[in-house]
Amino acid sequence: MTTATEPRGNARTADPHLAGRAGPLRRATRWWPAALLAVLLVAPYSALPLPGLLDGPIGSPGNLQLLALCLVFGALATGYDLLLGRTGLLSFGHALYFAAGTYVTNTVMLEAGLPFAASAVLGLLAGVALAALLGAVSLRVSGIGFSMVTLAFAQAGSILVQRDPGGVTGGEEGRAAPADRLPASLVGIDHTANLYWIALAYLVLVLAVVHWAVRSPTGRVWEGIKENERRVEMLGLRPYGFKLIAFVLAGTLAALGGIVYLLLTGGATPQTTTSDFTLSLLVMVVLGGSGTRWGPMLGGVLYTWVDHRLGDLAGSDAVAGLPAVLRVPLSQPLFLLGALFVAVIYLLPGGVVRLPRRLRAARTPRATPDREEAPAP
Repeated sequence: MTTATEPRGNARTADPHLAGRAGPLRRATRWWPAALLAVLLVAPYSALPLPGLLDGPIGSPGNLQLLALCLVFGALATGYDLLLGRTGLLSFGHALYFAAGTYVTNTVMLEAGLPFAASAVLGLLAGVALAALLGAVSLRVSGIGFSMVTLAFAQAGSILVQRDPGGVTGGEEGRAAPADRLPASLVGIDHTANLYWIALAYLVLVLAVVHWAVRSPTGRVWEGIKENERRVEMLGLRPYGFKLIAFVLAGTLAALGGIVYLLLTGGATPQTTTSDFTLSLLVMVVLGGSGTRWGPMLGGVLYTWVDHRLGDLAGSDAVAGLPAVLRVPLSQPLFLLGALFVAVIYLLPGGVVRLPRRLRAARTPRATPDREEAPAP
């Protein structure tokens, strides 16, 4: 008695409909970043409203300001992921390099009277030097020790700024940027579009630098360090030097972001020096998807937008009229952000960037075992 069975093939290649969709889907995946960039470039000219997402037309000054902040923090989270997602370094002091770009640039304009361009160069160099110095010290230890050392540096920097030594930081109030030292095309509500384009250029630059760095030979070593640092040592490489490169590169991108942030907000504030600021970056990266190409950017944009919208919701009349059991939690944006973060971590362990893949997997028909033919009598 014999049985005949059909060969089992790959369900995705066997289905002609799935095979036919694979080509267009792959091409769409390849070109969507360019399409999105084109949309972002023309956003300041758009008068289209996005009810529920933005208040009023997309191209209004207020919305462009919000979108620019979303782009800056998307870029900042992408740079921070060089440490967390690519090299496996949990740093709590990343805010220091962002603040160095902001404070040094602003202080040089105010105290030395230099124009913005020269001050920005000095601010960027200060961020690079600070990252190199603190990285050289912090990376002498690893694991939780490294995280604690960076946290100690962050706390020391935050206290120093708030103590206002020599009256150069402005203490808890911060200091406004001198409008007469800034380019005229970047001052005033009429030039918000120019600031938006600068933020977009910063995002594109960070994405390009991070993509190039990750795909370089050094990026391959970072991946090995994250997976097994001892194995990298056995190959004859010194992980310390490669980790320092990642640390300084991430700090440089953060300092550049601090300069862009100074232009957007018109001043330097001590909130950007705290470890809480770095914790927000950590949430952005995990929310979007650590160690992925687009996840940190998506997490930074989403976090910034949600934070802004929840702040508006907390102060709205709709929330004020609710019973206390609902009004109290809904009037606390941080509580709602925390609840959202927990929900995403629980439902999407890989971050929001994994959602399309999960949806495609849910819609793809699974292969069913071929049934054996009935035995011949």
